[in-house]
Amino acid sequence: METETLAAASEIDFSLLALFLRATLTVKIVMIILVVASVWSWGIIIQRHLLYRKSRGQSRTFEDAFWSGQPLDQVYDQIKDDPDGGAEKIFVSGMREWRRSHRGDGGLIAGAQARIDRAMNVAIQREADDVNSGLTFLATVGSISPFVGLFGTVWGIKHAFEEIAIQQSTNLAVVAPGIAEALLATALGLLAAIPAVVFYNKLSGDAEKITGSHESFADEFSMILSRQLDRADD
Repeated sequence: METETLAAASEIDFSLLALFLRATLTVKIVMIILVVASVWSWGIIIQRHLLYRKSRGQSRTFEDAFWSGQPLDQVYDQIKDDPDGGAEKIFVSGMREWRRSHRGDGGLIAGAQARIDRAMNVAIQREADDVNSGLTFLATVGSISPFVGLFGTVWGIKHAFEEIAIQQSTNLAVVAPGIAEALLATALGLLAAIPAVVFYNKLSGDAEKITGSHESFADEFSMILSRQLDRADD
């Protein structure tokens, strides 16, 4: 009897595709959701990585030009129509407000420093929103995918017990396929969650560094303009 059971179990196809096709509709939907979430997560991970690398390169290039000794008005005139990268956008927003703060006679409108700082802060926030875009989805996938997979597993095991009751048999050929299908849902949940959590932490750190570099640049630029304002008041 045991030999016949093992022989029957060995004839069952346990490939991933076969397990998916044999699963109930509910478990299939769970598996599809987890696979889509995993693919989407990897798309965000790759896109964010490329964006952050590009952003760091743009910031280095601009800051080299900014600290090269070239007049700031000249730098502004070169990039004002199409600023490329967060640092350039912050610089352009500050310089634009700087120029708007000058009256026709060359004097400065009161409160120029505060307006320049607010303009740059708005630009920093926009860049922060951009670099953090998509990270919430990674955090969500990392948090809920194991539970979604567990739901699929519980449902699959329930179906396996139903098959045992219907066939009134607990031999390996009856139990193994249902349990394997159920556990596949958990495996897919972990497959989606683990990379999402790992790269969420990595990309969040990168985003904070990029935003911090933008804030540091804005502070340095604000000090330069503050000195110019003090000279104008004198």
